[in-house]
Amino acid sequence: MPILNDRSLEFISHSVDQTRRVGMRLGALLIPGDIVQLVGELGSGKTTLVQGLSSGWGSTDQVTSPSFVLVNVYRRPDQKRLFHLDAYRLKNPGEAMELDLLSFIENGPLVVEWADRINAALPAEHIKISFKWVDIEQRDLLFTAHGDQYQKKLGFLRSQVFGVF
Repeated sequence: MPILNDRSLEFISHSVDQTRRVGMRLGALLIPGDIVQLVGELGSGKTTLVQGLSSGWGSTDQVTSPSFVLVNVYRRPDQKRLFHLDAYRLKNPGEAMELDLLSFIENGPLVVEWADRINAALPAEHIKISFKWVDIEQRDLLFTAHGDQYQKKLGFLRSQVFGVF
C-alpha cells in the first residue's frame, strides 16, 4: 500500500516564503465550518503556515501565535472571521470544549495548532497538516484529508501546487 494516496499530499518547503505560499493556496479554499489541524514541534512552521492561510483567506490582519491568549480572530473586509486556536497550553480536550469550539466552527474556518492535544474535542472530518523540521531552511509538510469534502479540497490544492489532479 502506498504511503501517499488521494487523501494525502506531501509538500517539501525550502523557505518561509514557500510555507506561506502553500498556506495561501489552502486559505483561499477555506469556508466557515472548515477545520485545519496543525501538528508539529516548536519551530516547525505552524504559525508561518497560518500567516499564509489567513492571507489567502482574505485577511490583512497580522498573524501571531495565540499561545498566551489561546485564540486569535482574523477578519476579512466582509467581516467574516477565521479562528486560530493554539492548544499548547490546554491540559485536555475538556478545556478546549469550554472555549466554545462549536461557535468558532459555525462562524468561520478554525485552524488549530497543537491539535493532537485536544483531538477528542475536534470533529473527525478535517485537514491535518503534520510538520517536520528537517533543517534551518527545510520543512516537510504532510497534508491528510479526513472526510470527503477535505479530500476534494486536497485534490484542488494538489492541482494548484503541482499542476496535477
